[in-house]
Amino acid sequence: MKALVVSQLGPDFAGCALADLPDPERGPGQVLIRVRAASLNFPDLLMTEGKYQLKPDLPFVPGMEVAGEVVEADRDSGFAPGDAVVAGTRLGGFAELVAADARSVRRLPANLDFAAGASVGAAYNTAYVSLVRCANVQPGEWVLVHGASGGVGLAAVDLAKALGARVIATSRSPDKLATVAADYSVDATLPAPGFREAVKEITGGGADVIFDPVGGDIFDESTRCIAFGGRLLVIGFTSGRIASVATNIPLIKGFSVIGVRAGEYGRRFPDKGRENQDAIWALAAEGRIRPRVDRRYALADWRAAFEAMRDSRMIGKIVIEP
Repeated sequence: MKALVVSQLGPDFAGCALADLPDPERGPGQVLIRVRAASLNFPDLLMTEGKYQLKPDLPFVPGMEVAGEVVEADRDSGFAPGDAVVAGTRLGGFAELVAADARSVRRLPANLDFAAGASVGAAYNTAYVSLVRCANVQPGEWVLVHGASGGVGLAAVDLAKALGARVIATSRSPDKLATVAADYSVDATLPAPGFREAVKEITGGGADVIFDPVGGDIFDESTRCIAFGGRLLVIGFTSGRIASVATNIPLIKGFSVIGVRAGEYGRRFPDKGRENQDAIWALAAEGRIRPRVDRRYALADWRAAFEAMRDSRMIGKIVIEP
């Protein structure tokens, strides 16, 4: 099979190349899937440089989530050849075939194509753990979402609206914000940085919840426009700078800083992790959340896909189709 292989770690994806590999052998409790779409996530890029929490042994095939058709499965798995499914893989998704743990496989909702199905799991799981499990967002609360045009940010916008929250979306791109506002009915859009005073004015004092996958200056400014009793969610550091905060600021303003590792949450609390996934996929099947696939690339064009994500050229998700 064709697969994208990371054989060494380094900048500019220098250690990545397309290669021919033996087809994976399905082990007990696994489902062999012919990959029709694999979602690209920012951690995939970080792993090519060894900068993510998960540091696989070299060589490895990146790709955290896929959609495709079952090739082989155990008889008692509930799946049969030809079934359209989605799966979380952590690794191995950017290939023509992948063997996935049957516990991570579920049927693709009829209202989603393969590309949309591959775009739900990781992004919306991060949004769900953040907004529901960690922040306990309530209807009518103000949620400020940074990086709102990226895959994870847009999932947070979408889910927050489904939860009945009022949403302020920020981005460095006015054009992207206009698309987000039109497609997802956000309540306000603001440039980032430079949102602090406008957030306080719009909300009447500060945002109840702030979703921050950007870090750096955006985190610093967020601490100045959060409501008393607010929840500031640390999702990541796409800006490249890990921010810090003087502890007198959350003390005086009475807000919490909450770190979010959605995948680790599910591993630490398996029952809650399954509940999260059940809730996410029920929302997707009902059409209450709507993943946005912005760009599709063939496996041979993996570098163009990686560069588009690195340069934040997308609105929503990038998908690789082997």
